[in-house]
Amino acid sequence: MVRWNNQVYYKLFNQLRVNSFVSGKENYVFSESYIFSAFGDDLIPETEISELLKKAKVLQDTLKKKNIDLLLVYAPGKGSYCKEFIQDKYVHPYKTTNYNQFISNSKQQNVNYLDLLGYFEKLKPSTPYPLFPKFGHHWSYYGACIATDTLIKHIEKLHAKPMPHIFWKTIDVVDSSRSRDADVLNSMNLKFNPPQGMKLAYPQIEWEQDSTKNNVRVLTISDSYFYDQVYMQILQNSFGNGQFWYYNNKVVPSPKQGEKVETWELDLKSEIESNQVIMLMYSDGNLPKFGNNFIQDAYELYTSPTTYYNRIKNIKQVQEYAKQIRENPLLLKKATVFSQTNKITLDSAIKNNAMVLAGLIKNK
Repeated sequence: MVRWNNQVYYKLFNQLRVNSFVSGKENYVFSESYIFSAFGDDLIPETEISELLKKAKVLQDTLKKKNIDLLLVYAPGKGSYCKEFIQDKYVHPYKTTNYNQFISNSKQQNVNYLDLLGYFEKLKPSTPYPLFPKFGHHWSYYGACIATDTLIKHIEKLHAKPMPHIFWKTIDVVDSSRSRDADVLNSMNLKFNPPQGMKLAYPQIEWEQDSTKNNVRVLTISDSYFYDQVYMQILQNSFGNGQFWYYNNKVVPSPKQGEKVETWELDLKSEIESNQVIMLMYSDGNLPKFGNNFIQDAYELYTSPTTYYNRIKNIKQVQEYAKQIRENPLLLKKATVFSQTNKITLDSAIKNNAMVLAGLIKNK
């Protein structure tokens, strides 16, 4: 009956029974927060962006002395790219967006950056295949291939060393979704799926096999958009077996086989300096939390190591308890109830309960 219930809401009221996702025009689906980003509704003060990028510039110059390059990448979100398919009720005039402010401040601060959002906009009128699917949250598989090729070539130029390239000789063009191109549709859990209504392209990717080129180790801090590159095996084939830090939290692949490892468990300095390139890539919907404190932590590490290590020591116990909560179903359920009762995010509830367990605050 769940599927029938979802079907009724979708068919009669054009509503998705998927948390934080909404319907658009012509069956497009969107994360509501990415719509807000496209119209500047999640705007953060430009002073905060400027301060963050000033620290990024200091970090960039510090790492460059160690022959390590820092690169900031601004990836396109579906709301900004597919703006014409957003319901009219969300559309309004706006002065600027976080994306515009990050681009202008990156130029002012002379920070290394790659504007993938702007590049996708340039490709939009002439691309032979969709760069975003109707029923997926992320860029299409074809769009991810274009992004992967662009990332590698840009890093290759920035670091001035050759890297293995991705390429394809054939492309499958089909009317059924593969990969993550229907991840939201799968979550909609309908009794009858609507027609896809577009042809999607799936390049048969190959990697240049040259071990002498695969020596640029890249550490990537990113949101879920980078998982497409991970699934394409960019880490092994072009990024020198570098790591992916998902929201600067989960480490992929785990350095301890069979165990979940989080970034706070690692030594930040040794991790940074074991790479030749540090890349932070966030889609515009996640720009308010760009880097998830990586830039702030790394900046403090290199400009004031004493205060950094004292601070990390003080919060490590809390993080250990927070990890236990996330991995223990009973503790996680308790945190979920706490978040709903107090109308706060689950992350905030987990942090609160971890501080209680650590004896830093009293149980509310």
